[in-house]
Amino acid sequence: MKNSYKNILKPLIDFTAALLGVLILSPVLLIVAILLTLQNKGTPFFFQTRPGKDQKAFQIIKFKTMTDEKDKDGNLLPDVKRITSLGKVIRKLSIDELPQLINVLKGDMSLVGPRPLLFKYIPLFSKTQLRRHEVRPGITGWAQVNGRNSISWTRKFELDVEYVDRISIGLDIKILYLTVLKVVKSEGVNQSEARPMQPFDGTN
Repeated sequence: MKNSYKNILKPLIDFTAALLGVLILSPVLLIVAILLTLQNKGTPFFFQTRPGKDQKAFQIIKFKTMTDEKDKDGNLLPDVKRITSLGKVIRKLSIDELPQLINVLKGDMSLVGPRPLLFKYIPLFSKTQLRRHEVRPGITGWAQVNGRNSISWTRKFELDVEYVDRISIGLDIKILYLTVLKVVKSEGVNQSEARPMQPFDGTN
């Protein structure tokens, strides 16, 4: 039953829900895209290669909430200095994640699953932590509704693997419901006022 849901029913639900989401939210997506195009003086989207299911590479799509400002040495400034005023609002409401509905339609992502991180973190993962790649990454996940960026990386990965082991339609519905509550309350968006989330170094 678990494999039938994970391999057949879940992808079907993901595609249908993502398609409806894009259609219903299209006015919001269009308005935000226009505002960010004007603010960024260019593309409103942020593209980055991330590891998906079985560590297969895909291009994640998000709204671009930070500038590309660099210091005198050519290095990007800290996140907190690059996040724009509009970007802060978009992140607080989690609107920056909405373009990932396109990733769901393409089959790269699921509505619910471990969040797709960076390829540079993979060598730092333990064998158990690597199990988070056994399923498609999600727009939201078990870790996101249990602390999001306010918990440690270690705890996040524990919750990701727990999701892989417990995956079910009931758990997915619970996560989606809790996600709505978290977005309304704006809980766990940042780790602190100084930064959204510290990078993973293999120990934290």
